Amino acid sequence: MEQQIIDLDRRDWDAGSEPANPEWIAALEAGKVLHFPRLPFALQPGEEAYLTPDVRDPKVRNISLDANGGLKGTVLDAAGQAGLARMVGRFRQQAQTLVAQLLPAYTGKLRSAPTSFRPSQVETRAQSWRADDRRLHVDAFPSRPNYGERILRVFTNVNPEGQPRVWRVGEPFEDVARHFLPRMKKYSPVQARLLRALHVTKSLRSEYDHLMLQLHDAMKSDLNYQRDARQVTMPFAPGAVWVCFSDQTSHAVMSGQYMLEQTFHLPADAQYDPASSPLAILTRLTGRTLI
Repeated sequence: MEQQIIDLDRRDWDAGSEPANPEWIAALEAGKVLHFPRLPFALQPGEEAYLTPDVRDPKVRNISLDANGGLKGTVLDAAGQAGLARMVGRFRQQAQTLVAQLLPAYTGKLRSAPTSFRPSQVETRAQSWRADDRRLHVDAFPSRPNYGERILRVFTNVNPEGQPRVWRVGEPFEDVARHFLPRMKKYSPVQARLLRALHVTKSLRSEYDHLMLQLHDAMKSDLNYQRDARQVTMPFAPGAVWVCFSDQTSHAVMSGQYMLEQTFHLPADAQYDPASSPLAILTRLTGRTLI
């Protein structure tokens, strides 16, 4: 299998006027993972106190910081919430700087999602097969159709005990799509309208969104594929940063604890190479207009 993880020796979140690297951009837009093993997110004095699962509200999966600085999903008091919000907000700023320098053509076109802090141990999660991110998958959202909009994510491991964040990274998106497309259920516009009318989806589910959800579920439900698909296991060490389009990179999160994550959304036609997007690939493979 061609190399799916690209190791890069960048050591500064803000590299100033360093020019964008076309090879890195092409690799990222092809679904590869950019891995920066020596780009640590530095904790400030006292922030180690937040590296405990006890800060998370047990009713939610992750802690999140919205665009207005509102922190959700924590049981900390007001002072603790303010301190944790500063830490998560600092990561968001650094992730925004990194993406702006790696991908300058995206400037003004990205939409930032809430920033998340994930203090829980991956291995102890109890969840259904469909929600189990320890199974290879590409990201797709049942209630939020996105019409081909890309999901770009920046991750960093802040584990204080040396524990890696272990991923499996699978084969290229087009190979995954070719494998599963023949078994997918046909798109129904009537069903899509019904789902919207019942408020199951926030907007009308397009055929693209239907295919992406089918792909997500087919990958996770096929245990033979999980075992036999071409894949590599990658331990992302503390102090590492990795970046990928999670709607395109086949991935599974096997173990680890204490991670920060920033998601950005990008219109598919705003890419350097729109033809490399899942929307373009699925359109080409099906021969149909999907949105």
